[in-house]
Amino acid sequence: MSRTPRKSTSMTLDAATLEEAHRLGINVSRAAEEGVQAAIRAERARQWRAENADAIADYNAFVEAEGVPLSGYRKF
Repeated sequence: MSRTPRKSTSMTLDAATLEEAHRLGINVSRAAEEGVQAAIRAERARQWRAENADAIADYNAFVEAEGVPLSGYRKF
């Protein structure tokens, strides 16, 4: 459970979705928070990949040309 301060917000949901969530005992606030956290993680990962695309491409080109560094020492 988060120890950070919580802040109230408002959101609009499809009525049938909200009714089903309540019927199933789903904590809508928690589910929404988890969904937003997942979206944040995905966006951060996307941004990291975009920011590091050149370095990733350079490394992949190196591995393609030279092989995996220290591969001679691998046991598998």
